[in-house]
Amino acid sequence: MASRSLDICIIDDEIVVCKRLQQALTNDGHLVETFVDSRSALERIKEKRFDVVVTDIRMDEIDGMEVLAAVTEKGEDTKVIMITGYATIEIAREATIRGAFDFLSKPFKPNDLREMLVAAAKTLEVHDRP
Repeated sequence: MASRSLDICIIDDEIVVCKRLQQALTNDGHLVETFVDSRSALERIKEKRFDVVVTDIRMDEIDGMEVLAAVTEKGEDTKVIMITGYATIEIAREATIRGAFDFLSKPFKPNDLREMLVAAAKTLEVHDRP
């Protein structure tokens, strides 16, 4: 578990993935918002600064690479972790070149994501929440 509470946005068109991750990470003390619609997620990302965005790559309308671009363009120190069931070296390389913090292949266990969150937390200056 990360040593501090993180504000996390999870975007995946599979509701079961969102619910499973939200439950696990909320139990760890993180603040978690989930979205099955990437367009709604992007609107929320424009309104709020998240410490970490976890996004599926393959989604209808707006895909994970577009989410990554929007987060990067915002210019904040938000870490983006890409998840996909269609992992290839090329996709992982492209995501990294475009600024993704890390890449996770489905299926994965919540502990796999927890390890990435610990690493992300170490690179962030996470301020205490009011």
